[in-house]
Amino acid sequence: MKILAPLLAIFVLSGCAMTVDKINVPYQGSANITVVEGAENVPIIVTHEDKRTVYKDRVGTKKNGYGMEMAEIVATNDIAKTVADGVAFELENEGFKVGEEGKTINVKLMRLYNDFKMGFWSGSAVADGLVQIEVRDDGKLIFSKSYEGGGVEESIQLASGKNARAALIKAMTDIVTKITQDPMLHSALLKPSPSPEQHLAETKTED
Repeated sequence: MKILAPLLAIFVLSGCAMTVDKINVPYQGSANITVVEGAENVPIIVTHEDKRTVYKDRVGTKKNGYGMEMAEIVATNDIAKTVADGVAFELENEGFKVGEEGKTINVKLMRLYNDFKMGFWSGSAVADGLVQIEVRDDGKLIFSKSYEGGGVEESIQLASGKNARAALIKAMTDIVTKITQDPMLHSALLKPSPSPEQHLAETKTED
């Protein structure tokens, strides 16, 4: 019986490890949104880039009960766009005017991936991500910062797409929250844009 129990745990954790799982990873809004004073006067544009260098659609890999990597876990939605849409959604909730003009916020997805950590009786889905934000005002870079975040789904019995999805959603929400609630980003967005005369003078100085 003592031998059977660990073997059963290995079987349960393995699941259908040879079958590719396709999952949709949505953004789920964060709570406790605070309106930023003066944001209603700031028009912004939110764009995105997928800068992942290895996996463009894979967001995880299944594992068997021995911790060996098996079939892929693939996202069916555009993860980079989903993250950017989350950033736009939260900034709009904070009062900023999201549209087709204004300061441009470029959301660069560098990483969003889940890894399974296997335990004796159960495991965990551990997702982490990295997003770089660049803000430009009339083409001039005025802000750049990288944000890391993560999410964990504890006590899982299957190294499956479903459990990876839960951890990835948490990681995405964590990163978007850190971005959109960053006072430094708010300060860059609220800073008045230079007048045409100032912009012309700055251009001549750079030349």
